[in-house]
Amino acid sequence: MRLILNQLVVRRAAALIAPSLLLIAGCASGLNKYLPKSLNTVFSVATSAQTVNTNGQVQLKAVLTAGGNAAVKWTIVRGENDSAIGQGTIDAHGVYTPPASLTGDAIEVEVQAQLKSDPTKTATEVIQITPGFLQPLTPENSVLPAGGSLQVTAQLAEVGGGSVDWSLSTKPTGGRRLGSAYGTFSQQFCQRSPQEYTVCSALYTAPSGIPAAGEVYIVGTVSNTDGLASTRESVHILLNASGVSSTPLTNQVAQTSLVELGSSGSNNNDADTTKDRTGSAFINDCCGGTLGALLRDQTGEQYILSNNHVLAESDQAAIGDSIVQPGLIDRNCDQNAGRPVAALRYVVPLATTETNVDAALAEVNAGTVDPAGSILQFGTQGSGANGGLGAAAPAAGPGEAVTPALFSPDSPPLMVAKSGRTTGLTCSTIDAISLSIEVDYYKDCAETQPYYRKTFANQIGIAGDGFSDSGDSGALIVNAGNAEPLALFFAGGTDDNGGGFSVASPIQDVLAALDAEAGKQFTVVGGPEHSLSCLNYDAKSIDAPAASEAVRKRAETVVRRNAATLINPANGILDLQPGASADSPGDPAVLVYVDKSRDDVQVPKTIGGLRTVVIPTDDANIANGTAPKSSVQVSGIHLPEGALQEAASVQQAYARRLMSDPAIFGIGVTQSRDNPAEAALLVLVDMSRTPRATPTVVGGMRVRYVSLHRLHVTRSKRAGVPHPSTCGLKSSANQQPAFDPEKPSALPLPEAP
Repeated sequence: MRLILNQLVVRRAAALIAPSLLLIAGCASGLNKYLPKSLNTVFSVATSAQTVNTNGQVQLKAVLTAGGNAAVKWTIVRGENDSAIGQGTIDAHGVYTPPASLTGDAIEVEVQAQLKSDPTKTATEVIQITPGFLQPLTPENSVLPAGGSLQVTAQLAEVGGGSVDWSLSTKPTGGRRLGSAYGTFSQQFCQRSPQEYTVCSALYTAPSGIPAAGEVYIVGTVSNTDGLASTRESVHILLNASGVSSTPLTNQVAQTSLVELGSSGSNNNDADTTKDRTGSAFINDCCGGTLGALLRDQTGEQYILSNNHVLAESDQAAIGDSIVQPGLIDRNCDQNAGRPVAALRYVVPLATTETNVDAALAEVNAGTVDPAGSILQFGTQGSGANGGLGAAAPAAGPGEAVTPALFSPDSPPLMVAKSGRTTGLTCSTIDAISLSIEVDYYKDCAETQPYYRKTFANQIGIAGDGFSDSGDSGALIVNAGNAEPLALFFAGGTDDNGGGFSVASPIQDVLAALDAEAGKQFTVVGGPEHSLSCLNYDAKSIDAPAASEAVRKRAETVVRRNAATLINPANGILDLQPGASADSPGDPAVLVYVDKSRDDVQVPKTIGGLRTVVIPTDDANIANGTAPKSSVQVSGIHLPEGALQEAASVQQAYARRLMSDPAIFGIGVTQSRDNPAEAALLVLVDMSRTPRATPTVVGGMRVRYVSLHRLHVTRSKRAGVPHPSTCGLKSSANQQPAFDPEKPSALPLPEAP
C-alpha cells in the first residue's frame, strides 16, 4: 500500500479567520446561545453518535412518531467553527462528515431535518465535534533497548490550539496508566499557531529494567476542555534487554549518500491538485510508498522494484517519470525537494485480466542507489546503547518459491520479514496461500476516482496488524531465516478488533511478469544468505473466542442430544462440551475432547449442524475439570504438504463461485483454528456487508471466516474517512504561480509547517 498525505482544500483558511475568533480558538462556547430545537409531534431526529472527531462520520435518521423513517431534507443550520473552514457536510442520506479541522478544542454543529411533505415541520440535533489526529502517531511502532529513547509526534486537526496527553498502557486503546517501571516522558511540548495545525511531541525513555511483558503502548489522547469523549492513537513499543533498536523513522528520512532500499519513495508526479478561491491551483494531497529492492537484467543494468501503484500511479504515469527519495509524503508534497534516483521504465499494467501482479521497475540514475542492493534494517545491530540495525542486501538471485513444503509441521515456523516506509522492519507468519483476492484501485490519491477492481490469484496472506500499513507498498518480503526473497507486498486491511491482514505476490510471479513486459530477464541484486532480526509486533498468542450465554445455550442443546452416541473412549472421543468456534467467531460450537496419545481419532467437522472444535487431552484432565476450553491457537500454517495441496484444489474449484457473493472478496488456503490438524478455506468478508451464506464446510473442508475492511492501496488501514491535511496553513494564495497542466512539476506548493 502507498500512503496518502492529504492537504486541506481551504489551506488559506486560517488566514481568513477573523482575528477576534483566533483569540478564542481552543475554547468551545457551546450552542446554548442558539434558539431551542424546533419541536413537532410528527417526527424526530436520531443519531448514531452525538460526539465525533474530525476523522469520523455520524449517521442521522428522521423517525416518524407513528413509526418508520421520514422523508426529509438535511441541512446544517448553525455551527461554532469559523466559516472559512466550515461546519462540515451532510448528504441526502443523513450522513454527516465533520469539517477537516477545528478552531476550538471542541465545537458544536446543529443539523436540521425538514419534512419534504410539509416543509413547515422541522427537527434538529446538535453534534459535538472534537479534533482528530491527522495521521497515526509518528512513528507507529519501534523497538527499544533498556534506557533507549524515542521522540513521538502527533498532529491535530486544530488551528491555534489543542494539546495531547501522553500516557503508557498495556493496550493500544489506553486504559489503566502505567508507572515509571514502563518508561518516562520528558521534553513535552506543543507548537501552536493561528496559521498551522497543532503539533505535539514528547520524548519517551525506556526503563533501565525491562518489564516482564516486554512491550508497552505510548498512548496519545486529545485533551478536551469539557470532558467529551477523547480521541486516541498509540505507538507500539517492543522493549528488549539485548540492545536492539529499530524505528521506521529510519525508512522515512532523506538519504544523502547512496540510497538504500526499503526507504520512502514515489513518482514525483503522484499528487492531486485543486484550486483555491482565487482560482489558483495547488497540490491538495500526495502519495508514496516504498522503494522495495534492486533488480538487475542480464546486461547488468539496475532497476528499483516497487508496485505499479507506487511508481506508476496505478497505470496513470508516463514512462520516464522521475522517481524520488524520499517520497512526496515525506516532503510535505513538495515536488521540488525530493532527490531523483530513478526513471520509470517498465510497468506491469493493472487494468487487464492478463496480469496477476502489482509491479513496476524504475531504471536507476547513475551514482544514486547502493549498487549492492542493501535494504534498511536487514543488517546487524549497530554500536552504542541505542544503536540501530544496519542495512544489508537480501540473498541474491531469483528468490525462494512459497510452496506447501515450506509449512511442514516438522519444520520450524516460517517467519517472514520486510522493511517498509511506514512500519519499518517487521516480522510475522504466512497465514494464507493460494489466495484469490479483489483489490480496488483509484486514479487519485484520495481514492475518489475509481479506476479498476482487479482480482489477483495465487497470492500470499500474512497475519498480524503490526506487519504493514499504507506506505509500505512495494516492500520486499523475505524469509527471515535466510533473507531469500519471497514476495512483493502491495495491499492490506484491518478489522475493528485490531487484527490485520497483508497481501503479497510471490517473487517468481513478479519477476516473470516483469520479464514478459520488458523482454529481459531480471534477478534480485544481493549477497549471501543470512538471518534477520525478527521483530514481531504480533507475537502474542491468539486469544481463544469466548462463548456468550446465548452461544453456550445453543451448543448445550446439541451436546445433550449427541453425547451418549459420540463419547466413546475406545474411539478416542473422551467428552463433549458447549463452546464457541474460532473459525467463525461468534458462532456456537461443540468442543470435542480427544485422546491426546492418539493421532487416528476421527472427529466429524460438524455435529448437529454446529462446528466442532477438536481439543487433545487425557482422562485425568477430563475428570478434574482442567481440560482446555479451546484448541491451541498458533499463528501461521503448520500442515503436511499433501493436505495443503488438496486444499488448494478445493480453493480452485470453489473460489469463483464463492466470490460471486458481493460480500466476499478473498478465498485462500489456511489452517483451521477449530482443528489445527486440518487445512481450511479462508474466506475474507467485507465488514460492511452480509454474505448470502456462510457454509461451515465447502468441498469437504472446514471454512474459516475473517471479516475485514476491503483492501485498499492508498489510505491508511486505520483511516475511516479521508483525513484532513498534515500540512501547514501559511502559504499565500496571491504568491502562487499559474497552474500549467503540461508541467506538473511546476504546480504551486504549500510551505512546510
